[in-house]
Amino acid sequence: MMMTLTWGLLALLGLALTIGGGWLAALGGSWYYLVAGLALLVNAWLIRARRPAATWLYGAIMLGTLAWALWEVGLDWWQLAPRGGIIVVLGLWMLLPGARRPARPSWHDPTTPDQRQLPVLPVAVASLVCVAVAVYAMFQDPHDLPGRLPEQALVQDPATGADFDEGEWHQYGRTNYGQRYSPLAQITPANVSELDLVWSYQTGDVKLPEDVTETTYQVTPLKVDDTLYVCTPHNLAIAIDAGTGKEIWRYDANSGLNPDRQHQTCRGVTYWEAPAPAAAAAPSVTPLPQDETPAPAAPEATTADAALCARRVYMPTADARLIALDAETGERCTFFADDGELHLEAGMPYNPDGYYYSTSPPVAVDGLIIIGGAVNDNFSIYSQSGVIRAFDIDTGELVWNWDSANPAQTEPIDIAGGETYTANSPNSWSVFSVDEELGLVYIPLGNQVPDQLGMGRSEAVEEHSSSVVALNVATGQREWVFQTVHHDLWDMDVPAQPVLVDLTQQDGETVPALVQATKQGDIYVLDRRTGEPLLDVTEHPAPGGGIPEDYTAPTQPRSALSFMPDPLTGADMWGITMLDQLVCRIQLHRLNYEGRYTPPSIKGTIVHPGNFGVFNWGSIAVDPVRQVMFGMPTYLPFTSRLVPRDQIPEPSEGETASEQGLNRNEGAPYGVVMGPFLGPLQVPCSAPPWGYVAGADLRTGEILWQHKNGTVRDMTPLPLPFELGVPGIGGPIITAGGVVFLGATVDNYLRGYDLTTGAEIWRARLPAGGQSTPMTYEHQGRQYVVMVAGGHGSVGTTPGDYILAYALPDA
Repeated sequence: MMMTLTWGLLALLGLALTIGGGWLAALGGSWYYLVAGLALLVNAWLIRARRPAATWLYGAIMLGTLAWALWEVGLDWWQLAPRGGIIVVLGLWMLLPGARRPARPSWHDPTTPDQRQLPVLPVAVASLVCVAVAVYAMFQDPHDLPGRLPEQALVQDPATGADFDEGEWHQYGRTNYGQRYSPLAQITPANVSELDLVWSYQTGDVKLPEDVTETTYQVTPLKVDDTLYVCTPHNLAIAIDAGTGKEIWRYDANSGLNPDRQHQTCRGVTYWEAPAPAAAAAPSVTPLPQDETPAPAAPEATTADAALCARRVYMPTADARLIALDAETGERCTFFADDGELHLEAGMPYNPDGYYYSTSPPVAVDGLIIIGGAVNDNFSIYSQSGVIRAFDIDTGELVWNWDSANPAQTEPIDIAGGETYTANSPNSWSVFSVDEELGLVYIPLGNQVPDQLGMGRSEAVEEHSSSVVALNVATGQREWVFQTVHHDLWDMDVPAQPVLVDLTQQDGETVPALVQATKQGDIYVLDRRTGEPLLDVTEHPAPGGGIPEDYTAPTQPRSALSFMPDPLTGADMWGITMLDQLVCRIQLHRLNYEGRYTPPSIKGTIVHPGNFGVFNWGSIAVDPVRQVMFGMPTYLPFTSRLVPRDQIPEPSEGETASEQGLNRNEGAPYGVVMGPFLGPLQVPCSAPPWGYVAGADLRTGEILWQHKNGTVRDMTPLPLPFELGVPGIGGPIITAGGVVFLGATVDNYLRGYDLTTGAEIWRARLPAGGQSTPMTYEHQGRQYVVMVAGGHGSVGTTPGDYILAYALPDA
């Protein structure tokens, strides 16, 4: 029976590899699978015939497979395992006595039974060699780049954009510079292991069955004085005591649910403190002539209006409002806009419900609140504008508007007279940065919908798509623009808040810089006064082709500081077994793929980096003292396939918005089907690591260390703690104590890292997915680290509603 099972398994495996391997070879891929399949079929026949040559051949198959695998991927255990796993397991099976029953009668004397078993030595030796190589490979890490960031303090008192105490966190990136850097140093690599949970709070806002897929907790709390301010996915604004985690107040915006919203989230609120009124000068006193009577005194101006909402929190909502709240009480500031609410749909040429909202906090500067908005990707060309608007922070009156498709017109349009902004212009859904001294606000811009179809874009749209733009704070006039992708056909929005930092050049000159992380993996370091690169930017040839109605840019930019992935090859394909790996290799050759910027197609295209990007809204963290960065590059290819309009089915009942699956692109000639590049077992076709942490010197552009990051504990049915390096979405923070904090990964942990080496030095298990950016603050002499854990719908992490605070033991 065991013999029959043995040759039967070998025959099935050989047949599958022969058919699939022949297909792959015909497509121009590796011949290994075809050769191995044919050899296994011969081996199955030899075992069935009980020929001694069977084990010699199988031993050769094992050693040949090992040699081929080492040639393709070296000592990468996670790549060796799918190539040789089945082969080695069957080899170990063949060592069992029952699998080597007595052979048939010898050929030279059929009447005399041959009592010899199939020889064990060939398979035993091959198994020993394979197992020894596998064990050795387990202790190797060919993807690791060890190193150290420079520890020299280049600037003793760096510009951080803060005009508040070092123990506070007033804006999304701590300040409008977006550095995500705190000068607190109580927590260090030496004591971070002592961090413990000191309080937790649950908002009560949990994901609902009727919510859209991408219902996510991405908020970074603010800390002002003794209070934390947060928002939740369904637009609750909540104030929490910073020392105890007790709720102070909450405000429900009642933004409701809408199945057409692509995102249900809130990344943060904006804090604003009204300037104190200037003291009036004492009037000069002139004696009156004795025959004159003094005029009646003018009534004193009341201070009630000035006192109301002197400290405010502004919250954007999922139904396109901006709400002003009193930071002390949570009551609406009724003098702002329409009874405390600003309606952002005003002036839009189209206003389909659920297509437009704001997920990121606006910036407050010089008496203005400046805000963009998210437009549903790939729903319809009849969409709202991506206009950037500045409103009076007290009254909500429109001060200027900048529309990327009509960039010269910044005077407020006549909404009452029926004027509208440009439909479907490139929008900015992420966070802005501000340099108040230069009077510039920096806007990361996205793309015009549909993302994958570039025909019909205007000259202004082509100039501003997927770029970072500097606008004059006072007027909205454009000062400069820097484009990161030409004629973007891949949804490579500039997703991250620009980071402002003053860099010390090699000649000692200090230059005000802007550091921009991108989805495609390039990190651009620019002079923020002019937009000129400080690190070299070069143009490189890009793949052509695509659909006849469109075109591709002949070249694309690349920064000297880049985390762009190497082009995918057959050797990069992965799976749980050699069979699903073979399917992925076939798909690699069937789909269009010529490296980064392969254009969309009806046949289907591999997009690498994928839609999550190498970097996303979590951005990077920058240490302005050491002038280094910490980032979390992620590598997960996607696929996209254009669908002609007449082949798009009608919406199914209960269908909700999502960036994955079929995007209908109403009004365009094609829809698009998008999703991760997965194998038949729903694991990535690209080999791990899929996620890293990395450190780089911003002055030289050199990546000095890079380590895989995260486990598959929460990606598999069993809690396996394998350190593969997993995808993540979220952002890091740096502290002056030399510790970096980051959640983000698809396993539920908050981690601490040594900034100098990138070594993980602390972790805490979270009750839900940590797809937000942490923050840190000081309260009564104690440094706290706060993490919001609520999960992310698109990456499938555990949903929740937790706000967690960690600190060192109270002495």
